[in-house]
Amino acid sequence: MPRGLTRVSGDSPRAACQALRMRLLAILPVVLTLLAAPTFADPARILAAEAAESGSGWRVSVTLEHGDTGWDDYADGWRVELADGTVIGTRPLAHPHVNEQPFTRSLAGVAVPADTGSVFIRARTSTMGNHPVGTAYPCPA
Repeated sequence: MPRGLTRVSGDSPRAACQALRMRLLAILPVVLTLLAAPTFADPARILAAEAAESGSGWRVSVTLEHGDTGWDDYADGWRVELADGTVIGTRPLAHPHVNEQPFTRSLAGVAVPADTGSVFIRARTSTMGNHPVGTAYPCPA
């Protein structure tokens, strides 16, 4: 009998193997779920944001930091939102920035309503999607 298996009296080796197989099948969904989850997923951090009026709205520049590891896990964008969650600008990031951390990217033409006191910047990663909480930044006067 293989080492580590104990035989219950009356059970044949075939029955013991069948019981072990059933136990392994019972935990298989849990194991697969754990393997599919991003093990070291971390959110992208917004280090700074600036806004300046430009010809067709506002130009928003955001500095992000994230532990990009390559195409499987990287900061893939950010967006500008109003306090009520309305998205007024989205800046996709087309590739990982593994050797360029932190990095700054801009988005022009963001239409910020005149009476807006603050906007919220929400970073996103390829593994986690949009960060659950936006970072508030006051609008320049």
